[in-house]
Parts: sequence; structure tokens; C-alpha cells
Amino acid sequence: MSIRSSRRDFIKASAIAGGGLFLSFRWSDSLASSLPAVAEEITFNSYLSISPDNVITIFAPNPEVGQNIKTAFPMIVAEELDADWTKVKVVQANLDTQKFNRQATAGSGAMQHSWDRLRKAGATARIMLMEAAAKRWNVSPTALTTENGFVWHKETGRKLNYGALATEAATMTVPAEVKLKEKKDYKLIGKPIHNVDNAQMITGKPLYGMDIYREGMLLAMIERPPFGTKIKSVDTAAAKAMPGIVDVVTFKDKVAVLGKSTWQVTKARKLLKVEYEPDGAVESTTDHDRLMKQLLDKGDVKPSRKDGDVDAVFKTAAKVITREYQAPFLSHACMEPMNFFAHVRTDGVELVGPAQLPEDTRKNVAKLLGVDIDKVTLEMTRMGGGFGRRQRSDYSMEAAELSSLVKAPVKVMWTREDDMRGGQYRPAMRYRFQAALDAEGNWIGYKMRGVGVNSGNSTRPDHFPAGAVPNFLVDSIDHKSPVTTSPWRAPSENFLGFAEQSFFDEIATAANRDPIEYRLAYLDKAKKSPVGAVKYDIERMKGVITLVAEKSGWGKNKKTFQGFSAYFSHGSYIAQVAEIEMKNGNAVLRKMYAAVDCGVVVNLSGAYQQVKGGIIDGLGHALYGEVTLKDGVPDQKNFDTYRLIRMKEVPEVEVYFIDSAINPTGLGEPALPPAAAALANAFFKATGKRLYNQPFSKEEAMKGVNLNQSS
Repeated sequence: MSIRSSRRDFIKASAIAGGGLFLSFRWSDSLASSLPAVAEEITFNSYLSISPDNVITIFAPNPEVGQNIKTAFPMIVAEELDADWTKVKVVQANLDTQKFNRQATAGSGAMQHSWDRLRKAGATARIMLMEAAAKRWNVSPTALTTENGFVWHKETGRKLNYGALATEAATMTVPAEVKLKEKKDYKLIGKPIHNVDNAQMITGKPLYGMDIYREGMLLAMIERPPFGTKIKSVDTAAAKAMPGIVDVVTFKDKVAVLGKSTWQVTKARKLLKVEYEPDGAVESTTDHDRLMKQLLDKGDVKPSRKDGDVDAVFKTAAKVITREYQAPFLSHACMEPMNFFAHVRTDGVELVGPAQLPEDTRKNVAKLLGVDIDKVTLEMTRMGGGFGRRQRSDYSMEAAELSSLVKAPVKVMWTREDDMRGGQYRPAMRYRFQAALDAEGNWIGYKMRGVGVNSGNSTRPDHFPAGAVPNFLVDSIDHKSPVTTSPWRAPSENFLGFAEQSFFDEIATAANRDPIEYRLAYLDKAKKSPVGAVKYDIERMKGVITLVAEKSGWGKNKKTFQGFSAYFSHGSYIAQVAEIEMKNGNAVLRKMYAAVDCGVVVNLSGAYQQVKGGIIDGLGHALYGEVTLKDGVPDQKNFDTYRLIRMKEVPEVEVYFIDSAINPTGLGEPALPPAAAALANAFFKATGKRLYNQPFSKEEAMKGVNLNQSS
């Protein structure tokens, strides 16, 4: 399976959307009114219900953050149900730990966790419908089949739609075991299906947390302290005197302004006079740079993995290659800034908003307020981006605490500046890699140390070349900082993928070997004579490498310079090739190829967008993204100082999927880590210069270079 696209597709889509001119036309409202009214819905299980007038409702339990899960999950249920997709109504479920488990968007794990559960939900209802039809027609269920929302009697051609059978089917015994479809029989899975929220998004129908409104609700904006500081003094008089301001509340080194309108609250907050003082360490980027360099040289660090005699082989090696790579903090830069609604009442707590880990949010709010968790409800909204930022509960807890303090429903809203300056960041990291080669260019030793600022474990010790290189050592060190961090799309691996894949390219170059051929040779070594445990799938990795080499015409076009990378994360394998052309002395990124093994592809359209989006995100942040700090205050405040990739800089992308029958694996994150390395390795081929630190745009090697296609 393959899909290709270019930045022109995005331009066309933007033109169709009319720059927001269609927002006043509620097409989805008329669409909804044309649907039959749902009468007496019959619940078959947590995931689906069918009404007598044949409206099939499938619930999407997981948070939708743009990863297409609200479409993909119902597709799986509908496939096993043999439903008519055009008749299916998809509804976002609220948090309900009794009905669902793992209602979470994190670690690209939703599909891996729920695949079989969703299939069984659809198949179970289908069997019960067939049992009801068999009873009505007095025939054996084996004489029946289903298709497109109907139960058919094969011999006579009689048929009944699911709605006509729903009430009776719900009385049938729920089967303990059901037979699931084979891949060859799929009619919906594997097809490109439009996102179920497209019409609502295009026409401005409320979907997001920012759209939430409740009668009597107060709007709140909060002044937060720089990292490592606390409030010394507060003067709120001028803010309180502003029109429309209901209250100004100081809590936990924060000052909240509450009022009736966004504009009034925004203006009033600017009049706050807050003075801060240190509360522990107050750090700057220069401090982090110094600390990470020191930690790279620290002795007596416990290894995460050690195979062979590393010290001995490095002493006798014919050649030792040592390289270091560094990455800055990154903002998640979600299109929709943080926001949440809370209404704390005497009889319970109502929460509404965008959360990647809604169960954690509910638990954290219950603990904060000291209430029974059963008294806390949470309604999920669609998220305008998350990338790991919305795994944290800080913004939802702010809303809950303020509501409890002012005894009113409250919606907390962060501005873009709040999000950039007080948000959770991708940890800053630095790596040192070392490789030992013998006289024939054989890779005989490997060392890697990762250090980070609030990064936890910044390494993946069981990734390739573990098992392939006989003498192997990986360790990591973390510096604890007051700068708040959180998972950022493909945590740690987002930069580690670049660093190690760039380093592997240097090793192949030093050994005078083709980087793809060299990689395949060492994968074969890991298969034939592994050293220690091999915890990645060698054949799946080889499969994507071979496919991307074929589709990119690796090494065949002498007018282009190609860079290769391959990475395994979140259960999936992705190989990429970047293609650069020299135009008037300038390196121009023309195309990216990706070969993907993510198991069964559920929604071809959604899968493609995940891969392309991951590549673009990886390229853009590697080229331009950074957050720097001075005395606990970020220098970047908005998109004028936090640079993102632009449409004209997006290369053409071709994506190819391995035709696999294994259960789906992760896809929200795996395409991002290898993207920057493919670009950097192509850049080396084109210019002879290596890129070691991000953002690339600040590297000496990139001075005067414009990767823009229109240059």
C-alpha cells in the first residue's frame, strides 16, 4: 500500500476551507437533522447500540487528539459487525472506568491494547443479531450471513436490517466465544475513511475544550511564576477595579483573574503587579549546557546494559569514532492552548475538557479536592493538539481548585504566551556516542551515554545495535530541574532517533560501506549470532529497510543526494530516505520516502496522515525548534520567536505500508524519530558537512543554506 502527497495538497485543502469563511455555515447541523431520530437504543455492549429505526451508534472511548482514533476504533467495531458505515453514528464516550479500560492517548498504545476488544464487541453483536433472525425465521444460524447492516437468509434471499432485529437480539445469550474475521474478508479496515469530525471541524461546530460554555461560568486567566521562583508580593487593586472582573485569587504562587469575558480578563491580568523571589535553583540555558557536559564525563554510572568487554576492545581498536549531539527544550506548541472547565459542587465535581489521560486527571482532581473519586465526572472534548502535553493535569487541576475557591463554575484558559512560557517542555538532552572499528572496518564496540534535564531515562538500551555488536555499553544520567517537562511526541526517542541514526551513518562512512548494506549486515549478525538479548524484530526491521531502498531507488539517481535512517519505537518499524538536490549551490529538500510496518493498517487515510505528520513534525522541530531560558524565564513567547516549519518548506512525502497480518502496532509517534536523521545524512551527502545539534538552522554547517523548495 502506498500514498503520496505534497504541500500542494495542504494548500488545496486550505483553499477549500476558505480561511475560516465557512465557520458561520453549520452544514453539520443540517446533516444531523436529516438523520433519523434515535428511538429506544438497544445497548449490546459498551461500544455499540442499535435502535429499532436502524441507527447504529458506536462509541469512541479514547481521547481524540488528531491521531484519528475516534474514526479508527469505530471502524473496527463496524467491520466485525458488518455494519453499513454510512449509517453509523460515532459518539465520543465520557470517561467510564466501569465500561472501558485504558481510555488514554499516550505511547501510541491505544490500538495495540484495544484491537481485539473492539473486534469482539462488533462480532458479539453480529452473532446476537443472527441468532435473533434465526429464531424469527425458524432456521439455523449457520444458514444466515450478514452484509452491510442486514442479516440475510442465504437460501431464500430474505433479509432484515439490524434495527428490525435489535430489540429481540438484545435478549439473546451473549456468546462466550466469537469467531473473528480473517484479514482477507475485511471490507472496511484498510480503506481510506474520512475523519468522522471533518464536517464539524470545517464548519466550526463546537468540539474542543475552548468551545465549552456553561451558564454562570467564569473565565479565568492565571499569572504563573518563572521556573524556580515563588511570589514575594502581589498588588491586585488595579486588576480588581477593571469592568467585568468578578474576583482575583492568589493560590499556590499563582494569581488568577476571573471575569465574564475573555477580553476583560485579558486586560485586567496585564494590570497585576507580581514580584517573585528565588525558591531553590533558578536556572538558565547556560547552566543546563554546562551541567550536561559535566555529566557526560561523570564516572561510576550504573550501566543500563553491558555486553562483552567494552573497555578492552576500545583500547585495542584500529579506529574509535566519538561524537556528541545536543537538543534544546521544545514547546508542544499545540494549536489549541491549554484549557479546562470545572464545576465543584457540594454533590460532586463536573470536569469537561481536553485530556490525554482522563483517568489520571480525574484521580488528581479528586485527591486535590479531597473528595471521593466516584463523585468526579469527566467529559472528554476533542483536542487541538496534544503531543504529550495533555498527559499532565496541571491545567485541569487549576480549574478545579479555582472553582472550589470561588464557588462557581470556572473555565481556565491559557494564552499562547502562557503555553510557551509556563508549559511543560520536551526535555533538553545531550548524547555521547563512541564506536570501535577493527582494521577491516568491522564494528566491534559501542558506547552511548545520554544525559537530560528532567528526562528520566534518555536512552533505549535494547535498541539496535544491541545484540549485533559484541561489546556494548549504554547508560544514562538525569539532572533534576525546576523547569517542568513532560512527554513530547515519541519521548526521548524524538531526539535519540536523530542522534543514533546520524552516528550510524558516520560509522558506515568510516568503514567505507553503504549505510543500508552495513545496517542489514549487522541485523543479520544479530539474528545469526546474537550477543545478549535481542528485543526488536529483525525481520520487520529488514523489511522496511528493503522496501524504502526499493521505492526510493537508493543510490540510482546520481543527480540527488540521499540520506537513510531506520527506527523502531512503540511496536512499529519505519525506514526513511530523504532526497536533496543541489540548486544554484543551495541544498533543497525535495522528497521524503517512508516504509512502515505497523501491522494491520486500520484506516489507510489516517495512517498516512500520521506518518506524514510525524515526518513534518520531526523535520520542522529539528530545523527550527528551541526554548531557551534566562533566570527561569523562557525567551520564546509566541510563534514570532518559536519557529515552526512552513508549508513551502514541506517536501513531497511518499509512504509505503508493509502488507502485514499481525495486530496493529503504534503509529502516532514512530515516524518522527528517524526523520531528522534522514535529512541530516542527506545533507552530509550533498555538502560534506555533518549536523550535530538542534536546531539545525543555528549550526555553522547550515549557514547560507535554504532547504525551501521555491529557492
